[in-house]
Amino acid sequence: MRAFGKFLLGAAIGGLVGSTIALFFAPVSGSQVRERVYDYFTNIRDDVKNAAEMKRQELQEELLARQNKL
Repeated sequence: MRAFGKFLLGAAIGGLVGSTIALFFAPVSGSQVRERVYDYFTNIRDDVKNAAEMKRQELQEELLARQNKL
């Protein structure tokens, strides 16, 4: 278990160092990165909402069709 703890500590430190270096050498400013990330996740959220709405409509139509058969 001790070896696993050392591994996790090393991975965490490596992640922090790597992300810090990446921020210093990033080709765009932080505000641009935040805007891109926000837009990306907003698009994903909208896609999920649209897919859920389409599926809801399909299920409602199927439910009505089954109710009409009875």
